[in-house]
Amino acid sequence: MIRKFEKNDINNVMQIWKNENIKAHKFIPREYWKNNYNYVREVLPNVEVYVYILQGNIVGFIGLDKNYIEGIFIDTNSQCSGIGTALLNKVKENRNNLTLNVYKKNINAINFYKKNDFIIISENIDKNTDEIEYTMIWKRNLLL
Repeated sequence: MIRKFEKNDINNVMQIWKNENIKAHKFIPREYWKNNYNYVREVLPNVEVYVYILQGNIVGFIGLDKNYIEGIFIDTNSQCSGIGTALLNKVKENRNNLTLNVYKKNINAINFYKKNDFIIISENIDKNTDEIEYTMIWKRNLLL
């Protein structure tokens, strides 16, 4: 089940955010994620967030700022089971386009987004990590 984020979800969501960032981005020092934890915790309730509930527990979430995907995070034990795609489809429902940035070294995420009809439109350096990241975009086929 997918529902909107509620204030009491914050601890579970932040646990997933921290754990999955550290696991997916081994090329970035752990301290980067730890140092950004409080900032993300503070701003998260101000963006559009949907959580995925499985057997009463939050196992993933997606955060957006307008049409920009801040991130999709799925608990390791629930990955590759369609949850990320379900969350992505939820936010595609009322939008004609979405953009995001993803690290070039995060091959699994790039492949996930490509599988979900995103294309790479540019390559930049993330000034916070000095890592190369791709900007990817999805556009609804308006010719249907």
